[in-house]
Amino acid sequence: MDSELEELYQQVILDHSKRPRNFGELGEGAVHVHGDNPSCGDEIHLHVLFGPEGLVEDVKFTGQGCAISQASASMMTTKLKGKPREEAVAMARAFHDLVTMEVSDPPRMLGDLRLLNGVRKFPQRVKCATLAWRAFEQAVQQSPGGEVAVSTEDLA
Repeated sequence: MDSELEELYQQVILDHSKRPRNFGELGEGAVHVHGDNPSCGDEIHLHVLFGPEGLVEDVKFTGQGCAISQASASMMTTKLKGKPREEAVAMARAFHDLVTMEVSDPPRMLGDLRLLNGVRKFPQRVKCATLAWRAFEQAVQQSPGGEVAVSTEDLA
């Protein structure tokens, strides 16, 4: 990573971790997923409200953890809000690929999330970056008002 890109990466991560967007809870009708990363103590409670047409109408999170997990969750919520379910799922897959594989040309749909591609060099941090996304993948499979737990323990 060149120094300008690394500086931007650090600024974005710090901004989202210190001032997370969409931090909070959603009430009835939302899907609730609890995610944790036992290896480092990151924890997230993701709340997703899907509209009747399958849109991600709203998405919020609470929890605590390292700067990467909190920033990734914050950035994820800003990207997924208002997206059709299929596009949101495609975005989750693209993000997973970004932080786990060598991706020469990251998808533009990820926007600032592309700055997290350097995380793949640090396997323990991949779990931090993907925790919120794994919770979202579980939320997509749940019924409104449903609640489920996901852990990074089952990740290779």
